[in-house]
Amino acid sequence: MRNYRYLTLADREALEARYLKGERPKDIADSLVVHVSTIYKELKRGDTGDLDCNMRQGYNAKLAQLRLQQNIKRRGKAKSETVTT
Repeated sequence: MRNYRYLTLADREALEARYLKGERPKDIADSLVVHVSTIYKELKRGDTGDLDCNMRQGYNAKLAQLRLQQNIKRRGKAKSETVTT
């Protein structure tokens, strides 16, 4: 059985710092001991919509943390449908 874990805010901040330095996602994944797909998903979660100094998509650790917390909070809630008759 595999062990799964969420990245912590400290992990996300380390990711942000290394990403801004221009490191490759594979190298960041190795340093955080996670799969490279986790890094790509995390970069998508924290996407700022702008380009960073390396001309790559921008990443913000606090934004990613906020989005994760919102997704966890929203989990399991069914969409409410209004019925009009």
